[in-house]
Amino acid sequence: MEGLHVQGRCVTVLQRHVVLQSMPILHQFFWNDGSYLAEFLLEKGYEVHGIVRRSSSFNTGRIEHLYKNPQAHIEGNMKLHYGDLTDSTCLVKIINEVKPTEIYNLGAQSHVKISFDLAEYTADVDGVGTLRLLDAIKTCGLINSVKFYQASTSELFGKVQEIPQKETTPFYPRSPYGAAKLYAYWIVVNFREAYNLFAVNGILFNHESPRRGANFVTRKISRSVAKIHLGQLDCFSLGNLDAKRDWGHARDYVEAMWLMLQTDEPEDFVIATGEVHSVREFVEKSFKHIGKTIVWEGKNENEVGRCKETGKIHVTVNHKYYRPTEVDFLQGDCTKARQKLNWKPRVTFDELVREMVDADVELMKNNPNA
Repeated sequence: MEGLHVQGRCVTVLQRHVVLQSMPILHQFFWNDGSYLAEFLLEKGYEVHGIVRRSSSFNTGRIEHLYKNPQAHIEGNMKLHYGDLTDSTCLVKIINEVKPTEIYNLGAQSHVKISFDLAEYTADVDGVGTLRLLDAIKTCGLINSVKFYQASTSELFGKVQEIPQKETTPFYPRSPYGAAKLYAYWIVVNFREAYNLFAVNGILFNHESPRRGANFVTRKISRSVAKIHLGQLDCFSLGNLDAKRDWGHARDYVEAMWLMLQTDEPEDFVIATGEVHSVREFVEKSFKHIGKTIVWEGKNENEVGRCKETGKIHVTVNHKYYRPTEVDFLQGDCTKARQKLNWKPRVTFDELVREMVDADVELMKNNPNA
């Protein structure tokens, strides 16, 4: 297949917030990146294998449309395996059975605020989980045939040492999540240098979509604004309104993941838009899309967002949503990706906000309790 360095099959593995690909193997498909990556790879003719964690109910809602028969959950070129990044034995069994040519590791406990409460678990999944995958590749004798993608993160930069952040910017993580991902970053580099494994880190800045988890700030905003628009909610609370992020669309960013594995030599890349917007601005643009103008009153924890047209307070600030150590400003420089991968973001910030709000309006119309 033109442009694909694939020998027969590919696997992608997803682990809740993870994706592995190499024939491709995806580790738990049902999250933001995994579902878009699965779609992308299937369109290119890959056979995609996903790893999902066992639960008491089906948790594959974001990929149901990718089944050959969605009603019966009959698989086609997407095949699912039960597994977990905390279980090295199952990873060895799956990788040995599938023998993937590409593995995308998107697996993680990826909520930064929650990582302070689940620090040990986050370290086990996000840090040691990556090591388990790399060791599984080595154990299965696939070092020379597999290409490995590691989902790294802009949270590595944390307390930023330069603006904007690029591949050579020093790391300074500010959360258990960032620290765990720092271990994963360096163990990937170590396997690349020690065993000549084709392994890359994609240092992706924030990327959102209508499939983003409901407890992430952008999705919390779009869901709440949709409910307010439909008269299902009056007000919602947020944390640091002035945190600034480089936000792109997950659909654009999964293409960059794939492109990194199509290069001749493994290299790490920053993937970002280069634009910075605050949480406050995300709120304002979301409300603007439904015809409301938000006016801010008060300071710090007493600040509120009031609708100019109706006088109603729709946004409040709650200190419980603040992180113990905050990351105030992230802005990526993707010059290297533009030059070497010929990649650039397509979806603008305004388009992203509108798409998320519109999708949640439709969702809440059909299911107000979603």
